[in-house]
Amino acid sequence: MQQVKSETFLAGARIIDPSALPVPMRSPRRKIANNWGRAWVLHRTAMVRSISAVALLALGVGLYQVREPIMFGAMTLGEMAQGRFAAAGFAIGEISITGQTLTSEQAIFDALGIEPHTSTVSFDVEAARQRIAELPAIKTVSVRKTYPGDVVVEVTEKKPVARWRVDGITFLVDAKGEQIGEDRGAYGELPLVVGDGASDDALVMIRALDQYPSLKEGLVALSRIADRRWDLIYDTGLRVQLPELGVARALRNLVMYQDHYQLLDRDVNLVDLRVANLVAVRPNKTEEQLAEDEKKRKAELAERIRSPKPYPLPPRNLPSQTLPQPAAPQ
Repeated sequence: MQQVKSETFLAGARIIDPSALPVPMRSPRRKIANNWGRAWVLHRTAMVRSISAVALLALGVGLYQVREPIMFGAMTLGEMAQGRFAAAGFAIGEISITGQTLTSEQAIFDALGIEPHTSTVSFDVEAARQRIAELPAIKTVSVRKTYPGDVVVEVTEKKPVARWRVDGITFLVDAKGEQIGEDRGAYGELPLVVGDGASDDALVMIRALDQYPSLKEGLVALSRIADRRWDLIYDTGLRVQLPELGVARALRNLVMYQDHYQLLDRDVNLVDLRVANLVAVRPNKTEEQLAEDEKKRKAELAERIRSPKPYPLPPRNLPSQTLPQPAAPQ
């Protein structure tokens, strides 16, 4: 811009009356524009915030109104993309699963969530790994995909420590007492526990019996009684009742009685160790005793039918016998 000196500007100036100057006619549109410009200069920040808020509100309302078409369109585009990836040779065609014994391949396959047109590009490895890790018998799991269309699953399962029979079904339980699968005959060497709450404390009792191998010969099951104590059940029908407290002491006494008297091999059906320093046994009845008891039972029944008053029956079990405690081995 060229600078003009004030002397040069005033050289051609003349004095006039301001009232003689013309007044321009401004249109309403021009007035609105001037007012808007003045307001913009004075309140720009507030106006920008207000306009932004209104725009966001309008956008939110609009998106809410068209939410279903947008979701449908997104799903359609996703399916189209899946189809294109699958058609391009990225469809998952081979799934390799290793390390499972208790868990069925079908359960792992269902947890993977792979459908016929799922591609390796869109397959979510981490989500599939988390779903497989939630299966009862799974300890660790690794899922990886290799292009163009392979998925490899490697699992490590929890170790069963016992079989737990409940409601006619035998389950496998781990060291924490949690069910990790159903026993289908492949784990017959594991100890069998029965009764409510048996799975929770099974490992402690199994570890205690491991110290006395002679007591495990012919042992069929460990029975949990009232979720408080254990009974040992042998294949001969013998039941050994253990105390609620002092199980280790009772097992040591039982070993001593077995060594001195071969107690577990005797013709008894019950050994009671619930009282400290005392062993009570109940012998099996002979055939003659059984026949005599049956005869007495029929006679008592006939008497009760003829008698107008109730006639209590005596207990049918033989009285328990106690054995002296042998001296501890030197």
